[in-house]
Amino acid sequence: MTLARRFAVATAAVATALTTPVLTTTVLAQAAPSATTSVTADRVLRVYTDNIENLVRNNPDGTCTRISGPDHLASMLVDDNGKTSTSSVVAPDLLIVQQIRGQGQADAYADQLSAKFGLPAGAYKAIVAWADPEEWGGSHHCSDQSLGDLKKRQTNGLIYNSQRLSLAAGDVSKYWSAGWLKPGTAYDDGAGCTLYKPPNADSDSTDQYKWKRTTAIAARFTIKATGTSVFAATMHLPQENASHACAGDGDKGIGGSGIHVAADATSLMNASTIRVIGIDANRTGIAANTLSGFGMTGHGTAATDGSRKIDYIFVRGTVQPSPIDYTVASTKSNHLALYAFITF
Repeated sequence: MTLARRFAVATAAVATALTTPVLTTTVLAQAAPSATTSVTADRVLRVYTDNIENLVRNNPDGTCTRISGPDHLASMLVDDNGKTSTSSVVAPDLLIVQQIRGQGQADAYADQLSAKFGLPAGAYKAIVAWADPEEWGGSHHCSDQSLGDLKKRQTNGLIYNSQRLSLAAGDVSKYWSAGWLKPGTAYDDGAGCTLYKPPNADSDSTDQYKWKRTTAIAARFTIKATGTSVFAATMHLPQENASHACAGDGDKGIGGSGIHVAADATSLMNASTIRVIGIDANRTGIAANTLSGFGMTGHGTAATDGSRKIDYIFVRGTVQPSPIDYTVASTKSNHLALYAFITF
C-alpha cells in the first residue's frame, strides 16, 4: 500500500471515530451503574437485631399468634429505602436475636433464611448462648397456654451468612450474665445490684431458670472478601432493669444503662474494626452515645415495644442513612426490629 493510501485509510478511521462518540459513550454509561451497584452491594454489611419473642406474638385481646420464620423475616428485612418484600431486599449478613428457644429453633430459622434467598441449607449458621435452656414458669400472657409454653425456653443468638462471613473456633465469647436488683434489696445508686445468676437469681423454684434468657454472647467474624473483622453481641436484660439499672455486683452499667460487656467479649471487640451490639435493654432513655467509649453510636429513636423504646442497636462503622429511622414498623414480633447497613 502506498504512503498516500495508508494516510487515506487512517484519515477515514479517525473521521469515523469522531462521528460516532455518542453511541460509545451511551454504552459505557449504561454499563457503569450495574458494575458500581455490584461493588457497592458487596461492600455493605447488613445487620438486623430483634427480640423475636420465640416467634409468638401477643395480641391486645390476650390471645397469641404463632409466627412462622419466613413470615417474620419478610416483615423485618428491608431494602435500601426501608421497604420490605421488594425485589431489592438483599440477603442479610448478620441477625442478632433475643428470645429464641435454643439451637434447634435457631438452626431452623437460619435454614428458612437460606431458603428465602435461594441459598443451600447451612449457608446461614447460628450461635446461641444456651443450646437447650430449661423451661421457666409463667403463662406469658397467652390465653392459649400451648402458645405460652413456646416462650418458656429462651436464649440469645447470632445468625450469620457463612458465605460472606467466616468464624474461627476461638472467636466466640463465653456467655456472661446480666445484673439485677433482687427484690427486697436497696438500690443505693447501684450498690445493691448483683449478678442475675444463681445463687442470686429468682428464689422461686418456678422461675429458677429465668436467668438463662438474659445471658449474653458475642463473636468476632471476618468478612471473607476483605478480611475486615466484625464484632457482634446479643443481649437481653431483665425486666427489672426498667426501674433499677444493674449490670453486676455493685454495678449499674455503662452510663447507668445496665449494659455490661464481659472481659472475654471485650477482647474480641477490641480486635475488631466493625462493632455491633443488639440489645433488648428493657429500659427507656438509653442515649445514643452510651457506648461511645467503645467507639459505638446508637441508631434509631422510635418506640420498639408499644409506646416504649427498649431495644437498641449500637454500631462502630459507617452506617448508611435510613428513611425509616432504622426501625422496621412492620415487624411481626412484640418488638420492632432495628437494622444498620454498614459500608466497609
